[in-house]
Amino acid sequence: MDALSGAGLRRARGRLGAPSSGARAPAAPWARFSAWLECVCVVTFDLELGQALELVYPSDFRLTDKEKSSICYLSFPDSHSGCLGDTQFSFRIRQCGGQRSPWATDDRHYDSRAPMSLQKESSHYFGYVYFRQVKDSSVKRGYFQKALLSLIAPEFFDKLAPCLEAVCSEIDQWPAPEPGQTLSLPVVGVVLQVHIPSRADKLDCGPPKQCGRESLLPTPLVLSSVHELDLFRCFQPVLTHVQTLWELMLLGEPLVVLAPSPTVSSEMVLALTSCLQPLKFCCDFRPYFTIHDSEFKEFTTRTQAPPNVVLGVTNPFFIKTLQHWPHILRIGEPKLSGGLPKQVKLKKPSRLKTLDTKPGLYTAYAAHLHRDKALLKRLLGGLQKKRPPGALATLLRTHLLELTQSFLVPLERYMAGLMPLQKSITPWKAPPQIGPFHQEDFLHSLEHAGPQLACILKGDWLGLYRRFFKSPHFDGWYRQRRREMAHRLEALHLEAICEANIETWMKDKSEVEVVDLVLKLREKLVRAQGHQLPVKEETLDRARLYIETAIGSLPKDLQAVLCPT
Repeated sequence: MDALSGAGLRRARGRLGAPSSGARAPAAPWARFSAWLECVCVVTFDLELGQALELVYPSDFRLTDKEKSSICYLSFPDSHSGCLGDTQFSFRIRQCGGQRSPWATDDRHYDSRAPMSLQKESSHYFGYVYFRQVKDSSVKRGYFQKALLSLIAPEFFDKLAPCLEAVCSEIDQWPAPEPGQTLSLPVVGVVLQVHIPSRADKLDCGPPKQCGRESLLPTPLVLSSVHELDLFRCFQPVLTHVQTLWELMLLGEPLVVLAPSPTVSSEMVLALTSCLQPLKFCCDFRPYFTIHDSEFKEFTTRTQAPPNVVLGVTNPFFIKTLQHWPHILRIGEPKLSGGLPKQVKLKKPSRLKTLDTKPGLYTAYAAHLHRDKALLKRLLGGLQKKRPPGALATLLRTHLLELTQSFLVPLERYMAGLMPLQKSITPWKAPPQIGPFHQEDFLHSLEHAGPQLACILKGDWLGLYRRFFKSPHFDGWYRQRRREMAHRLEALHLEAICEANIETWMKDKSEVEVVDLVLKLREKLVRAQGHQLPVKEETLDRARLYIETAIGSLPKDLQAVLCPT
């Protein structure tokens, strides 16, 4: 029996796209394709071998045996799911080794403009699956089964490999993902209109406005978002516990999501990991995970504490295997109670049963912040009054965005105070150091500059910050902010040098000191361009002129050394 399964893979970048093709030569084959996807895989089910990788397209993209095995198993829903018809879901696997595509990539331009949550992540791949299973008496197992990347799948089911090659060639004509731009992307007879978010964009939870330029194209299909799910739809069964789940995500707590299907599992995991925006989710997460995964033993061992992972599963076997995990969210089939979605209950971990476990959030965690009853009332009331789903999703995402921002503002304010004053930066001395982050000093500052001044929610904010300091998200946020401040400090120091009078400085300087200046200026130029520091082009031009001036003041023999022909 030939039963095909496939997954469109792309390098993990906050659920948006693969590396930008910034510095790649335009003539390179599949260069533009690789800016969006790494490859497309087709998996066939063999009665003797089981799942086997039949096709990787483009053919010169290389996957390790471990990656191939993970893709094969994760492209098919677990047998407990009983998925009939069409099923769409996603997965995430750890990358084994370095760059596998033969095309060089330069991600600096994209990453410098994209929000932190959408920047390239080189350690994982995302897989996007469109699975179809329908009864078919002509095959031995009684079912026709195929799966492929969701954009391509409907056409592929009818036309097979030639269609796949044609669509991949079409994607190879797309422009690279450009943060801040609205792009029109033709594929399988339609034009997708997408806006790639930029870190310069104003944070907005509503749908993007139609761009006049793109509206001239024939019947564009406007995608409201290329990276966000409908949070309200995903969170319907857990609306009463959204704030508790937000805290668990903020603190990087291990969480298992046991769902009835890969679709529900992957959407819930992605919704949970996205509810911290604009804070980057720095923990591991697996939207769909099976017992065949190569990291099964690593995640299920009892010899050490559970890792900081959000794990989406469908096999009830995981309830027994992961009983030692501190938080388990069991979701059942969607049910209504009095016209409203039935809410899962908060339950103690001791009530977790290995068989027939009822839906619920099994945890001993006590939330630090009080529940926002007004928000819950508005959401459930809006659902009862049949308000547009998009409006309810916007309401929920706005609430979570403002909650995260309220939490981050005191941290950002304190961090900004660690930056040396601009007047302390002088051209001919090393720039001053960024101040250290003292957690106790920060906590003392909350009394007069804490989140309680802007956020209506009451509770133990101090305790929440103390636990946050121990989480991977604080470490990730702090490292990113310190790196940005260091780059800003470098830029300010280079500007100070370029605003000074170099000829006056050189008058009483030895040849050694002038040569040292040339080398340091060259190093700063390389770093400014390599790290894409926030420096104006005219400042870089002046630095180059200073280098020429300094070299010109030296004897001919030294000039020959510094500027070899």
